[in-house]
Amino acid sequence: MSNIIAAVDFSDCSLNALEHAVSIANRGLLDLHMVWVNNPSVTKTTIYSDTSSDLIDQIKGQFAKLIEKYKPRLPENEVDYVIREGKVYREIIDEAKEMDSTCIVMGTHGASGFEQFWIGSNANRLISVAHCPVITLRAGISIKKDLDRIVMPLDSTLDSRQKVPFTAYLAKLFDAEIHVLKLYSSKVKAIRNTIDEYAEQVVEYLTEEEIANVVDAVEADNLTISTIEYAQKVKANLISIMTEQETKMYNLLIGPYAQQMVNTSPFPVLSINPKETLIMASH
Repeated sequence: MSNIIAAVDFSDCSLNALEHAVSIANRGLLDLHMVWVNNPSVTKTTIYSDTSSDLIDQIKGQFAKLIEKYKPRLPENEVDYVIREGKVYREIIDEAKEMDSTCIVMGTHGASGFEQFWIGSNANRLISVAHCPVITLRAGISIKKDLDRIVMPLDSTLDSRQKVPFTAYLAKLFDAEIHVLKLYSSKVKAIRNTIDEYAEQVVEYLTEEEIANVVDAVEADNLTISTIEYAQKVKANLISIMTEQETKMYNLLIGPYAQQMVNTSPFPVLSINPKETLIMASH
């Protein structure tokens, strides 16, 4: 895994996400692989048709400008692009699989002249089935690109700790501090003890990896709101989550935890699928 995928539709949102991808690629010495997907139902043309030349020439011209801009920041690595056609989320995922990518970075909404990429369920669909970590940024988020403080919430689910290795990888790249946030959403002592045990294991791992860390806890009626409020308090610039979290009644009303976080967080969100979920999704 020596490359990072940046999903680009040339909207301000996707270009902001691209900046973050470049920052990670620079620190991790990764190749930068940009992807644009043509959806014929939106553009009303296919990339192989006689009428596609103007569209494709325009896309290639835009990418040439991006390569000229970012290649000096990645002198030791490749900066390239690919044009694919089909369903946006599926094509991005397939490209990441074919390239064995370290992660995918993307904006959650786009409003370019080519296509409104992420409006609706595209981003959530991609996150729910991606085999690699996905970092998403909402439109309007404009923060420093270098990470210095990452919030990593823990709940009582067995999968909650699976996000630790990749979060630690990013923290090492940027010499960032990880805030291990214990989310107490139940008064049941056994559940709270489980979260405490998980936190101790995570702290032991981070300490062995020589990653600065802080442990904190909050009483959480809503996991999303509590995590975001804490991230705001400590001035974090990334939240790391699993796509599957504790199931609560409000999840049935306003969407799963990961979807809530991706759609509402004022910070970039790192989403990681539990391995078991990916195994079941592939069958």
